[in-house]
Amino acid sequence: MFKNLSLFRIGAAWSASSSQVEDLLQKDVFQPCGAAQLQSAGWVPPRGLAHGPLLEAVDGQWVLRLKVQRKLLPSAVVRERADDIAQHIEHSTGRKPGRKQMKELREQAALELLPQAFTRASTRWVWIDPARHLLAIDTSSAARAEEVVTLLVKALPGFEVRQIHTAVSPQALMSDWLLSGEPAAGFTVDRECELKSDDEMKSVVRYARHRLDIDEVRAHIQSGKRPTRLALTWAERVSFVLTEGLQLKRLDFLDGVYEDRPSVGADEAFDADVAIATAELRRLIPDLIEALGGEQEPGATAAAPRPGFDPTPTDAAPW
Repeated sequence: MFKNLSLFRIGAAWSASSSQVEDLLQKDVFQPCGAAQLQSAGWVPPRGLAHGPLLEAVDGQWVLRLKVQRKLLPSAVVRERADDIAQHIEHSTGRKPGRKQMKELREQAALELLPQAFTRASTRWVWIDPARHLLAIDTSSAARAEEVVTLLVKALPGFEVRQIHTAVSPQALMSDWLLSGEPAAGFTVDRECELKSDDEMKSVVRYARHRLDIDEVRAHIQSGKRPTRLALTWAERVSFVLTEGLQLKRLDFLDGVYEDRPSVGADEAFDADVAIATAELRRLIPDLIEALGGEQEPGATAAAPRPGFDPTPTDAAPW
């Protein structure tokens, strides 16, 4: 169900019941793209049942599902049609369209081609923990997460969210764990990471299926490269890739997590999957935030790293 998570904190002043949210979301039920519409987005029943509820509440956790449909209109096809129109104008008037008119012709061509365009649909899971004012969107794309946030803010009065900020940045934490080889209790470093430099070369080093507790990795960090992603496992139950933007990518619930899941029908299986996944994540996320020095208001002074940790490269200017 959840493969990637972008995390947000819901404003403390917002409150609503699940039935109130359900009623409000009905205004934005998914409708397919119209003939001249490039994209359409709206809510669909999480269980996949026609005319089902748009919000499912399981053990106090709310699950939504957004569907986005896009028209596929390759720029080369639009350009070819615009060129055809331009040639017709030139033959008819003896005048070749200028740059400004060509831009207008491309817009005209796109409108003509839209009704014939193929469509592609995707869905995004949304999890709301109303008690903890946590919003998690199943995407690692900032733009796609923003689409979901925009629709929720539009639909729900007083709904405000912000990205979660921590006292220690994810980059500093990942550097610390790679340099010291001592992650916080409950976490283990796996065999994948990406390091990038901030200099004009923008060098990138990636390790996959490779030991990371080696001098080579430490040397890269000490020479100025910063971790942008690091594979981790939490409590031997959930593996994921942490990013510099505090996103959890490639979530994988390990052997044993779903071991006690009963063999039941589709409805009961959906409830069990939601309950198990959110129960694990409700423990993992606070542990990760605590490892990052705790949550902090945007703009607050960052906390000092743990004693003995110096993220400054030995032969480079301070970060």
